[in-house]
Amino acid sequence: MKIGVDYYPEQWNRELWNADAVLMAQTGVKLVRMGEFAWSRLEPRDGEFHFEWLDEAIKTFSRYAMGIVLCTPTSCPPMWLYETYPDIIQVGADGNRLQTGIRGHRCLNAPMFLYYAKRITEQLAKRYANNPSIAAWQIDNEIEAYPCTCEVCREQFRDWLIDKHDTIENINAAFGNIVWSGEYSDVSQIKPPNAYPKAWQNPALCLEFSRFSSDTACRFISDMSQIIKRENPKAKITTNICITKDLPDIYRLCDGLDFTSYDNYPPVRIPENEEEFYSHSFNLDMMRGSKQKNFWVMEQLSGATGSWMPMGPTPRPGQIKGYALQAMAHGADTVIHFRWRTANKGAEMHWHGLIDHSNVPGRRFAEFAELCRIAPKFDVIETTELVSEVAILYSPDNDRAFRIQPQTEGFDYWEQLKCFHAAFSKYGVNVDIISPDADLTKYKAVIAPSMYVYSKNSAENIYRYVIKGGTVVLTARSGVKDPNNNCIMEPLPTVYREMIGAEISEYDPIGKDEQTIVDFAGNEYKCRQWCDILELGTARAYAEYKDCFYGGKPAVTMNRYCSGVAYYVGTICHMDFYKKFAGNIMKQTGIPRLNDLPQGVEVTTRTNGLDDYIFFFNNSEMETDINLPKSMYSIIEDKEKNMLRLAPFGMEIVRK
Repeated sequence: MKIGVDYYPEQWNRELWNADAVLMAQTGVKLVRMGEFAWSRLEPRDGEFHFEWLDEAIKTFSRYAMGIVLCTPTSCPPMWLYETYPDIIQVGADGNRLQTGIRGHRCLNAPMFLYYAKRITEQLAKRYANNPSIAAWQIDNEIEAYPCTCEVCREQFRDWLIDKHDTIENINAAFGNIVWSGEYSDVSQIKPPNAYPKAWQNPALCLEFSRFSSDTACRFISDMSQIIKRENPKAKITTNICITKDLPDIYRLCDGLDFTSYDNYPPVRIPENEEEFYSHSFNLDMMRGSKQKNFWVMEQLSGATGSWMPMGPTPRPGQIKGYALQAMAHGADTVIHFRWRTANKGAEMHWHGLIDHSNVPGRRFAEFAELCRIAPKFDVIETTELVSEVAILYSPDNDRAFRIQPQTEGFDYWEQLKCFHAAFSKYGVNVDIISPDADLTKYKAVIAPSMYVYSKNSAENIYRYVIKGGTVVLTARSGVKDPNNNCIMEPLPTVYREMIGAEISEYDPIGKDEQTIVDFAGNEYKCRQWCDILELGTARAYAEYKDCFYGGKPAVTMNRYCSGVAYYVGTICHMDFYKKFAGNIMKQTGIPRLNDLPQGVEVTTRTNGLDDYIFFFNNSEMETDINLPKSMYSIIEDKEKNMLRLAPFGMEIVRK
């Protein structure tokens, strides 16, 4: 278990480098990440490479036994490159090139950008790929599926469509272009979605362009990775993921990488509303699920944030250490904090690091130092992993399609995933968030929220799982669209109808209005946003509507299908329903559960096959006590304990 920091030697006087390295070594820092924004310093003019300063920086920190995470700087081309080749700048949906001056405005398909990006990456690889100080490589920075509409992207999008659909006639059919007289008579007429709201435009075109943009980002990361691998096939390579609206397909993005990395900025302010999802445990489980293996945090919260928005509150006592340990509890093997020192120049000067502008270590730094001090205790869990009996399916296609066509006021795909994740997590069970195409056989329960866009592979995967005895939960807006993002002309939920043993006769998008459902035990719950009105076939009603003209109709169903069970939740409820529902699923499938965990307490378990290590994290502002069922050994305090007292944002790790 390693703790590191992000550092920008090019932004600081060289006299500071050694002093910083000495303090890092004394504190217990093991990794230093650098280089992602340094292209102009590495290549100040076309073909003129200056690596001596980077050589010195690497030597300075490696001299104190710190490994280096070296980043390729392709996120920020130098100004001379933009000036010489202005066609490398992205073009927005409005047809205008973006204004340069901040980062990430290059087009990933522009030939001259790719030439220079490959050249600087190759130069770095030749110089450093076999350097023993380099612990890992990061490609680019927070890559997005940039929706560039420049002429190069237009041409490549047309080629991409022809490769996929073969002919212009097939594209017209797939897009349903007869609507609004939009049929193409020539491939040159195909253009990316424009500046109109996506919901006004052809949903098939919008989804295909989103897929194309994602493929572009994934290909870029793969190409840069291969350049480094040619110099050193054993080099460990990653890219840091930031969850944005233009998130690429994380499964394809991470497929060729050695490990996944994530930029983790959990919220500092804890909401009073218990229905509001603030825990980043969901994001962390999602990162682990991208490759179904442990991951790194490449940027971790270190202070008040503020660049893209006004400054937020500073982290509360316990959050610097606690949120780092929370990441480890969910599968992070390394946590690197952003950043060592707060920048005193540039747009990010108010995105605070561990040390403030004063350059005097304070409270947050002391807490970070305490994290580094106890980090060696975690060596015993270095070879452990999380083994889960519950999986939630996240689909990039469904995510994109819902962004293109919002369903009703308040309806949110991510919120549905988080509802189920929070519900199962309240019982202290590990939860994997994985691809709908992943192997499901090891799970006792699989949650498949809103399987909106049909995928043959995903549907067959879910069917096989249930046929062989699995328990699946499907939810409203499943089976609505075909692979082209067009509605399927069959009763909903179309391809899943046989499995759930019911069909939807009508639906009511109620938005922020609320109604009531009653489950089989007489418990009442409020529902909102969406109401599927179900007609039973072989299924039984788990819950029925109490209100409106469809009072008495099923809202939630359960169906035994072959050797398995399929549930269908046709509405969206508050957390009290999901917690009760998850508890019943766990009871029916034999998944062990912890009852009555205090509000905000999160429990996960990492195992090496012999020993289990249980993480108790208090993600709240209130001190809490937890009585253990038996005496357990505390990894942090090095003693047996019968009861855990967790401070706000405190963590305890016990060996079972």
